[in-house]
Amino acid sequence: MAIWKLGCLATVVVLALGAFGLWRVYGGGNLHTDGEITATPLDRGVLSAREGAQSTLALSSETRVLFGDLHVHSTLSVDAFQWSLPLMGGEGVHPPADACDFARFCSQLDFYSLTDHAEALTPRTWDMVRESIRQCNAVDAQSEQPDVVAFTGFEWTQIGTTPETHFGHRNVIFKNTSDAQLPSRPIAAPGLASQAFRDRETLRANWKIPFKAFPNNQPYNDAARHVREIAGLTNCVEDQASPDLPPDCREFAKTPELLFQKLDEWGFDAMVIPHGTTWGFYTPPGYDYDKQLDAKRNNPKWQPAIEVFSGHGNSEEYRTYRAAEQTDEGWACPEPTDEFEPCCWRAGEIIRSRCDEPLSEECDERVAAARANYLRVGVAGFLTLPSTDLSEWGNCDQCTDCFQPSYAYRPRGSVQYILARGSFEPGEAPRHATLGLIASSDNHSARPGTGYKEYERRKMTEARGVVNEEWRELLFSDAEKADESVALSPEAVFARPPFRRVWLERQASFFLTGGLVAVHAKERTRDAIWRALFDREVYGTSGDRILLWFDLINAAEDRVPMGSQLAFDGTPRFRVRAAGAFAQLPGCPDEVTEALGAERIGRICAGECYHPSDERRSITRIEVVRIQRQLDESEAVEDLIEDPWLTMPCPTDADVCQVEFDDPWYASADREVLYYVRAIQEPTMAVNAGLLRCEGDDCDPCYGDYRTPFDDDCLSMTQERAWSSPIYLSPPAKPESP
Repeated sequence: MAIWKLGCLATVVVLALGAFGLWRVYGGGNLHTDGEITATPLDRGVLSAREGAQSTLALSSETRVLFGDLHVHSTLSVDAFQWSLPLMGGEGVHPPADACDFARFCSQLDFYSLTDHAEALTPRTWDMVRESIRQCNAVDAQSEQPDVVAFTGFEWTQIGTTPETHFGHRNVIFKNTSDAQLPSRPIAAPGLASQAFRDRETLRANWKIPFKAFPNNQPYNDAARHVREIAGLTNCVEDQASPDLPPDCREFAKTPELLFQKLDEWGFDAMVIPHGTTWGFYTPPGYDYDKQLDAKRNNPKWQPAIEVFSGHGNSEEYRTYRAAEQTDEGWACPEPTDEFEPCCWRAGEIIRSRCDEPLSEECDERVAAARANYLRVGVAGFLTLPSTDLSEWGNCDQCTDCFQPSYAYRPRGSVQYILARGSFEPGEAPRHATLGLIASSDNHSARPGTGYKEYERRKMTEARGVVNEEWRELLFSDAEKADESVALSPEAVFARPPFRRVWLERQASFFLTGGLVAVHAKERTRDAIWRALFDREVYGTSGDRILLWFDLINAAEDRVPMGSQLAFDGTPRFRVRAAGAFAQLPGCPDEVTEALGAERIGRICAGECYHPSDERRSITRIEVVRIQRQLDESEAVEDLIEDPWLTMPCPTDADVCQVEFDDPWYASADREVLYYVRAIQEPTMAVNAGLLRCEGDDCDPCYGDYRTPFDDDCLSMTQERAWSSPIYLSPPAKPESP
């Protein structure tokens, strides 16, 4: 009996020690918390100097230029949390509090909004976001002109697996900050993003990570705890008004019109900003924006602007090519042109190169199957070809003549296409989108306004990847293998967890430091910034603080600014005024170092701050884009977009470029026409501006992982720019016949 008892005791001890060991390796994850905001406002001298530099060149004292970032994630977003982990070379979590300090001291923005993915927020973390924004505003609440204005928001992250079901991402931003003026919960989109952010299968697939990292496994356990918290939230019931739902459930809106409906139910001041409309990372081949131009999905009450540029690239320019085309038999792979090669086509050519007899009928069948499989899988098409090297894909699916285009460019989601295209309902006048143009960062490390200096590629952009070959082998060695001569089936690809279906290593070359939104505001206040956004008196920049004014100067009013929409008769005359951004001094202003402290500057700002010199970069030219609005379906969109319609060089020795132009053609056009301008700055170096760095089919990608040195910022020459919002003109209404 004694021996039996000792045996039982030993078993208990072993089990206890085993449980303790497992807990030490896999348990003990901490909840994500907010961090602490520095309770010191920006030095008023620094603030006054900055505001003066942004406003003194204006021809009118009625408004001032204020710069902001309306697209910022903290590590509450699951993708951001994953990028913060040590195996990805991450710095650890960056909570909402970091965004406040970064905007106030590092980038010295005038305003920003926190827009974490709604699909990854819980009641606890949504409370955290709202309170963090209030605390940020409270730092300088005693001032009538605060140093920074912080807005509360979230991202509605919709992803459809087919062009028909895809609507894309939108930031939802609220004017006011009290709980009484904010919804009880963020509004998420169902589908792939929601699945990815709460996918327990991903945790099971990565069970080896904490064991390998032990004893430095705490960050991975914290990440697992974060996912479990998100996954544990139950879904709200459908078909019930949003304010009547309990706060402790996850609410979904499947489509933009349902999102607008829920915002209507709350009745709060809010805006919705589409973004990433050309970004092929999540946008299926063959996608177009057409279905979002009808009345229920193109709602000017909620959507005043669109994001033309971000840290994920440019979404401005329209091109006629397609990554997939619709036929009577379904989606087909288009043949390549001199300007564009679809990736589905390249998939077939890769398979052809693996055939023993490339010109045989059997090889042709394999090639056709590879192209069809690529299209069936959509954005994960690259996974259908095992053991391919990144260089084999060349420059497929890329816009090779666009300015810093987004990855796997989808031109029918471009801003130019959206502005030209009409929506036509029987018996109704054509509908068109009337939007202001803004830019922002889409930063995922709580760093609003990262583009003030081109440095620290792996901190100031989303370029991430494993730190060594050992981690890469551990994470990806379990990928399904197959005979290299054939393609994997779509079913094998869809069996993978969502985060294993994205082409991270290729898109790393397309991550930029991000853009800025600028407003012409009457005051440095929340109300004035909000009013400017809805008046569309806004513009976007590719990151540099370029000053830009664009006005119609011969209307009945003294000045009709960018963003205006009006009936006009005759020959319009316009004036453009632009000034380049200040060249930057190294380091941080002394006042910032004193307020924030050297340690936090190193941690939050990565050692550098917005620190302008007295030298302005020059604006080399002004480009004017003229777009006619489609009258009916018979008009080809490409015939309506004139880019550039007019190019005007700037004086080489002037701080300010001012030009005027008119358009006699408009007087007889008898149709809606819009004009916007680009101010192009002198060439400078920028992170990842070379993208895949291709010369023909020979590409030298800038990897996010160890294959590109972590201290290599992948700098290339580019011309930073600013995009004005359009001025929309229409012919005066004709008197009715008696």
